Amino acid sequence: MIASMSKITFAAQVEKLADIEQFVDACAERFLLDAKKTFGLHVAVEEVFVNICNYAYPDEEGEVSMSTGIEDDALVLEISDHGIPFNILVLPEPDTSLNIEDRTIGGLGGYFIRRLTDNVTYRREDGKNILKLVMRRIS
Repeated sequence: MIASMSKITFAAQVEKLADIEQFVDACAERFLLDAKKTFGLHVAVEEVFVNICNYAYPDEEGEVSMSTGIEDDALVLEISDHGIPFNILVLPEPDTSLNIEDRTIGGLGGYFIRRLTDNVTYRREDGKNILKLVMRRIS
């Protein structure tokens, strides 16, 4: 059961990223998340938000909602949008053994999200993409 803390909605515009970062900082601070975990959460949320802004609403303006809460002594952040269905978690793992010059551009977003959070899940519900990021104080 998630104990709700706060919910906020933003226009799906990259220009709103600074507002998103402030929201994430406030949530991490309230939960007493350490600097390393807070950084990982920032990177994961930025990847998700920028992907939504660039791809979820190809023909219209859209919104992104974020809600936070506590679940089993972990900070939970759910990011949802009404954009086209997309589960970033089904993207294949990139080959990180290749030299940077030999890699294709892109494809690291899902990798970063999976590596920088303690748990991440996706579901499609009521016409919404919902990505749930979980951050524990201690890994």
